[in-house]
Amino acid sequence: MKAIKNIVAVAALTLFSFSGFSQSVTASGTTLDAAEAQIALKAKQVGASYKITSARFTNGAYMSAELVK
Repeated sequence: MKAIKNIVAVAALTLFSFSGFSQSVTASGTTLDAAEAQIALKAKQVGASYKITSARFTNGAYMSAELVK
């Protein structure tokens, strides 16, 4: 019986953690710092933190990030 309760509790916590806010955003700029500043501004506007998922510099800086509350 205790094992069943533990399984149900773990399943409930797993579902709860996936129900949070997450949004992907992209930005471009002349430098990586400029692109990151745009990402930071977007995150601040929605009250979230961000994690950069990719960045590249080819004739300009391009960056994508995930916003997380």
